[in-house]
Amino acid sequence: MSTGILNPDTLLSILAGITVGGGAALLVASLVGMPRKERTGPSPARRLVDFARRRGAIAGIAALVVLAATRWPVAAIAAAALALFWDKLFGGAKEERAAMERVEGLAAWTESLRDTMAGAVGMEQAIQASMRAASPALRPHLATVIDRLRAKTSLPIALDLFAEDLNDGSADLVIIALKNNARQQGPGLRDVLSELAATARDEADMRRRIMAQRSGTRRSVKIVVTVCVAFPVGMALFNPSYVEAYQTVQGQGVLAVVLAFFAAGLAWLRNLSSVPTPARLLITAGGAR
Repeated sequence: MSTGILNPDTLLSILAGITVGGGAALLVASLVGMPRKERTGPSPARRLVDFARRRGAIAGIAALVVLAATRWPVAAIAAAALALFWDKLFGGAKEERAAMERVEGLAAWTESLRDTMAGAVGMEQAIQASMRAASPALRPHLATVIDRLRAKTSLPIALDLFAEDLNDGSADLVIIALKNNARQQGPGLRDVLSELAATARDEADMRRRIMAQRSGTRRSVKIVVTVCVAFPVGMALFNPSYVEAYQTVQGQGVLAVVLAFFAAGLAWLRNLSSVPTPARLLITAGGAR
């Protein structure tokens, strides 16, 4: 608009500056790199690059669409950030479902192991036999345990590695019971496994109820976010005089403050919707066992 300070040339200059600055930052990161260390997984720089590659195109398109519709650089940056972190804000259901399936599979595997060992079968043979009826969430990890046992790895060490692969506090309880029985060969393992299986099933039921309650909350939050994004964009398109104040630098500053409060509210809701996982009991320091 003629009365606004942010004309199209200024907007294009800001967008070009952001693009050039981001490209220069990525170039410096690729040239300098990170110090080489012994790592068990990808480096933080590698994870950042992978994340940007997966979500960068969507974030760029969202920013361009919002910028073209509103001519508000702050809104374009906010749209890009929302597209980048959409899974972080609203994608917790998938992780919770996977954790619930893992706990359910752990309960079924514990019962299968208990019944197999009741026939006077050794623990190593029982672990190998239990893989056939194991859930898909546990089967790859059990296959790794069996391969380690066939490679002459001792049973306590193989169980420790199994616990690290699962990385679950509920699984640690079962593995501790198995390790104690493997070392001491004492009675009562059947009763202990029965109690642990019942506990795991109770935990899975609790997680299922929590997921059912929070699915409606997540859906409501998505609706609120969609309306809050669509309303100002629609006003900028169909009634630009109503949002004319945001065309100025001062208006963009006020919009930035409003969006900051909005982002803080989303982060708070995300924190409330997350389910704390049970604390690990089998934790190794520096890989030592």
